[in-house]
Amino acid sequence: MAKQLGIVAVTVGLFAFAVPLFAHHGTASFDTDKTLKLKGVVTAYVWSNPHVLVKMDVKDESGNVTPWVVEAWNPVTQTAKGWTKNSFKPGDEVFADVTPAKNARNVGEFRGRIEVNGTVLQEGR
Repeated sequence: MAKQLGIVAVTVGLFAFAVPLFAHHGTASFDTDKTLKLKGVVTAYVWSNPHVLVKMDVKDESGNVTPWVVEAWNPVTQTAKGWTKNSFKPGDEVFADVTPAKNARNVGEFRGRIEVNGTVLQEGR
């Protein structure tokens, strides 16, 4: 009986730990009904867990520059998509499809086509 109780306790503990992980990796913070086409210049590239980040300055039609942070999945997943720790560098020109944050901050998630200096890095998600 004690062994069965221990197994139940471990199982419940694992589920309690796993639920927040699913919530973190969901798309709840992004407006998945919208896709923005951003054109910007890379200011920083962060190749690390839990998400790869590309920071860039995006210029609007009026010439105003707005800093953006766009996230991708982890380095292992991005490597499978052809990315490397050298895929972006400061000064690179990037065109990217991005799902924006629901809170209207300049944060997004890569969604589709990504071009770096005129070369396609990724066609889709």
